[in-house]
Amino acid sequence: MENGIYNFYAGPAVLPKEVLAEARDELLNFGGTGMSVLEISHRAKPFEALVEEAEANIKELLSLGEEHRVLFLQGGASLQFSMLPLNFLREGETADYVLTGSWSEKALQEARKIGATHVAASGADGKYREIPSSFQWSDAPAYVHLTSNNTIFGTQWREFPDIGAIPLCADMSSDIMCRPIPARRFSLIYAGAQKNLGPAGVTIVIAKKEFLAKAAPVPYAMLAYATHAEAASLYNTPPSFSIYLVNLVTRWLKREGGLAAIEQRNIAKAKWIYDAIDGSGGFYRGHAASNSRSLMNITFTIQNAALEKTFNSQAEKEGLIGLKGHRSVGGLRASTYNALPPAAAEALAGFMAEFQKKNG
Repeated sequence: MENGIYNFYAGPAVLPKEVLAEARDELLNFGGTGMSVLEISHRAKPFEALVEEAEANIKELLSLGEEHRVLFLQGGASLQFSMLPLNFLREGETADYVLTGSWSEKALQEARKIGATHVAASGADGKYREIPSSFQWSDAPAYVHLTSNNTIFGTQWREFPDIGAIPLCADMSSDIMCRPIPARRFSLIYAGAQKNLGPAGVTIVIAKKEFLAKAAPVPYAMLAYATHAEAASLYNTPPSFSIYLVNLVTRWLKREGGLAAIEQRNIAKAKWIYDAIDGSGGFYRGHAASNSRSLMNITFTIQNAALEKTFNSQAEKEGLIGLKGHRSVGGLRASTYNALPPAAAEALAGFMAEFQKKNG
């Protein structure tokens, strides 16, 4: 336990301790320049090399090649809700959306302001406990959009739909790099870095070059993917420190054995907590259906809801921080992102068992 705590916050979230230490040690002298990365020009060769390395590392981790670009943008995933349809939803076309929670709903709301949309599937009637398994696609959609993991409801896609040549786009903010995925099947992936890949401030966009080439003209330079692709993410001053830390995290992921190794660790962490829920005899109740459970955000309630405030306060005294559920739904939530050590999940499971003994 580092500094006496385990950090279960949903975002901004835990970062690898060795990455933070590396950034600390290099803070006053980035790459031997004698300057901090916080003060070096984004046009300087060392920083341009950093951006190139970060792009190469992300593509390597996802098994992507020269047919893809990685962009480092600003505005969070929420700006991508608008930017995607601005670039790829033309008049007379329809974009399909799969609704699995609050963030996919917000993405749909923004797209509706720009063009025609169609809800191909929705888990709303089931209170977003389960990822849909059947879909009604529109005729020749401009693209299909989904949210790969849902922080509020604790659900995650196990397998992604095979839609052939239709462009598949995804918000992967909360589970990017948590496991190997068929990344080549996606025309565009976007993710706010602040949950699993770095700090707040930078949004990663991973897109097929051929898809970017089909973008509609956008009258706003900063909202056109072409602007950032042509300038290698340096059209304007980027969130340089956030990109720097993303690069350190990608190096860490490679040292840890890549996404296959990370996935096994994440499965083990989640199992500790799900086993505590399932073995409680109903004292704890998980929100997500068993076939849709997230590896990254484990949401649950206590049978006697009045105990949840006590659970939180006692957990904090034990150094288990950030377990309060999202304000929109309440309950409890343990976020088990890549950088959370396995000992944290084991400690939480132990605390849950002890709390039940005293209050069950």
